Amino acid sequence: MLNIAVMGYGVVGSGVVEVLTNHAEKIAKKAKEEINIKYILDLREFPGNPLEARFTKSFDDIVNDDEVKIVVEVMGGLHPAYEYTKRCLEAGKSVVTSNKELVAMKGAELLALAQQKNLNYLFEASVGGGIPIIRPLSQCLAANDVIEIAGILNGTTNFILTKMIREQMSFEAALALAQQLGYAERNPAADVEGHDSCRKICILASLAYGKHVYPDQVHTEGITKLTLEDVEYAESWGGVIKLIGRVKRDEKKKLQIIVCPMFIPRESQLANVDDVFNGILVRGDSTGDVVFYGKGAGKLPTASAVVADVIDCVKHIGARKYLFWSDGSSDYVEDYMLDTVSMYVRVRIDNVDLAYHNASRVLGGITRLSRKDAPAGELAFITESMPEKDIHKKLDALKELGVEAVSMIRIGDV
Repeated sequence: MLNIAVMGYGVVGSGVVEVLTNHAEKIAKKAKEEINIKYILDLREFPGNPLEARFTKSFDDIVNDDEVKIVVEVMGGLHPAYEYTKRCLEAGKSVVTSNKELVAMKGAELLALAQQKNLNYLFEASVGGGIPIIRPLSQCLAANDVIEIAGILNGTTNFILTKMIREQMSFEAALALAQQLGYAERNPAADVEGHDSCRKICILASLAYGKHVYPDQVHTEGITKLTLEDVEYAESWGGVIKLIGRVKRDEKKKLQIIVCPMFIPRESQLANVDDVFNGILVRGDSTGDVVFYGKGAGKLPTASAVVADVIDCVKHIGARKYLFWSDGSSDYVEDYMLDTVSMYVRVRIDNVDLAYHNASRVLGGITRLSRKDAPAGELAFITESMPEKDIHKKLDALKELGVEAVSMIRIGDV
């Protein structure tokens, strides 16, 4: 019998305990060892819980117990999860986590500590919830050079955008519905401002390219400024708007990485990923495009991925799975303004014909878009591909001519 501890008994933590308890016999066969939950760490009381006797409010009970070989960290947030994880590794205990914020911020350090101690630090559930992506990327696709990763990495924002696209809901109404259904938190900033997607693409980039990418190195935009006008113009163009996290490596071995809304063509495999589902496209030099699809969050899907890592840890007691990346550097990520893009631009102006003439002259060839019942004084177009800094410079020149953009969205070639 192998003893483990679970730190945190929220949505995911209670799901982990539920899966381990309800499927104990099946899991024991797969792990070739019976798994016993010795401690559950939480500051709250759970009277009447079948495992009530195993709850503790003291982290020291866990870290000082040599019988505990694996710790599941599902507390969330950076502190005290970081300090607890570090101390567990230093005490000779492997750690499994679903904590994307911790892995994105401290992954290189904690992986190095695990390597030094001949332990495992596993985090399959940190990116796609129940969608397997970390293990396939590190093992099944290991023979590939990863050309690019692009994904819809947040189910809440995808649900909101789906409602805007399908039912012409405003952003505010769709967000309120997401909160009512429990898909969005009372404070939804981490989702709608893109921070959750940023952490996930950082983890994928670090794993795929071998050096840590920190969230503050990634230009991140959310969906709060998107309007139904933009949705209609995306449809007119031939696609949909999705919040995309994307990373690729340029010829200088630097990473081009961004999180932002993009126009995605209907032919894209990501265009039809709707509602709370996630889709992650990995483009390999040998495999071509491989897409991972499923619910990216939720109690039991996420718990399933956590328990799979626990089983892996049990199988590798005294040995290491090779899951590692080195620390990054301040010059590892290229300035997003140097990336070559084309851009959807929407402007409001009294003289649309003159504005179109000036935009064509300043920006070069542009493709004009239309939508049903567009008001007078509205102009929308797609620019040619060029470095993003050049687009901004030209739009500044247009502004001097009285043509000011009210909306700008990148065109995604994923």
